[in-house]
Amino acid sequence: MFRLTEYMHQLVNPTPVRVRRGSGGVKPVVIWNLTRRCNLKCRHCYTVSADVDFPGELSHEQAMETLEDLGRFRVPALILSGGEPLDCKYLTPLAKRARELVRVLALSTNGTKIHGAVADEVAEIGYDYVGISIDGIGKTNDWFRGVDGAFDDAVRGVRELKKRGVKVGLRFCLTEGTQHNLPDLLKLCDDEGVDKFYLSHLVYAGRGDKNRGEDAEHQRTRKGMDLLLERSWESVNGGHPLDIVTGNNDADAGYFLDWIRRNFDEEKVAHVREHLVAWGGNSSGLGVANIDFLGDVHPDTYWSDYTVGNVKKDAFSELWTSDDQMLATLRTRPRPLEGRCGVCSLKDVCGGNTRIRALQLTGNPWAEDPACYLSNAEIGIADADRLSVTPFRGKSHDPQHKFF
Repeated sequence: MFRLTEYMHQLVNPTPVRVRRGSGGVKPVVIWNLTRRCNLKCRHCYTVSADVDFPGELSHEQAMETLEDLGRFRVPALILSGGEPLDCKYLTPLAKRARELVRVLALSTNGTKIHGAVADEVAEIGYDYVGISIDGIGKTNDWFRGVDGAFDDAVRGVRELKKRGVKVGLRFCLTEGTQHNLPDLLKLCDDEGVDKFYLSHLVYAGRGDKNRGEDAEHQRTRKGMDLLLERSWESVNGGHPLDIVTGNNDADAGYFLDWIRRNFDEEKVAHVREHLVAWGGNSSGLGVANIDFLGDVHPDTYWSDYTVGNVKKDAFSELWTSDDQMLATLRTRPRPLEGRCGVCSLKDVCGGNTRIRALQLTGNPWAEDPACYLSNAEIGIADADRLSVTPFRGKSHDPQHKFF
């Protein structure tokens, strides 16, 4: 995750660099998919969820045992996700206990069920943050999420939580079919008093892999980032507050550095770059871990095809500190990257970006990430006019959509 607003503040109120990495003692943020059941049918869903019960999910007892292990292991943050986590029958007791064990507890939901007693319960648990996924305004969101009325229900969820004093963020996936709504979603954040905006780039996993042809064109990704940079700069200079973060394309950090270079002096560039190197970019297998609905442990939520082990058999803490070769390689700096990523001058900033996209397209997890939208000039290699490789193009999105 690239915390744009946090690093934008370094241009206004610079602070000393904290070294945050080290392959030894890093404890991961754990994203836990409690269930695969979900009432929506999103086009980018990496779990291919549906509104049915799936066999093999963790029992209440197994989940509580795993939670206690996470507490003893002292993970810094736990994000409860799905499917739709509100469909998990033991969410409330698990979340209440998690509130006692972890420093940061978050809920990632589609928001459509948050009203009345459910909203009261979510507020009572005391999540540090509730992320509600909205992928466009009105019909765009409903098309992308596969259910009519999903937009109105999600906005209702935002309002219900804000009324109860809960910190709320909107989560948005940038694709060819959704990107035209980005300006209106930022306005929605301001209108509804939303605290945080998370822009996710498409990852080729689950339905997201099936629909990878809908990935945003590179130039439109750049235009979307320009909008976020402008909005973030306004915010840190006294404008309407909004914490902006992006995910699943660590090239965003390199694009930010180039923006600084065009608008500030080299001293500012060097200072922010030092902070970004300390951050280190993509954290799959190091600062991020995933437990899926079956109890399988993965380097992140999108690596479903690679399993470190299962918490029904071995404790998460043991699996994460094992001598697993893939985890060891993901934790290597620099990683054994190939293609443009291998010769990129920014690989110490982005960490090689999202490896699963390379794996899905080439079968090689260390090949170049096809979603890197930086030009060769921007990453310090020859053939300066060529943008990165064009993602696979499948069937066209809805031709009715007009792009910003």
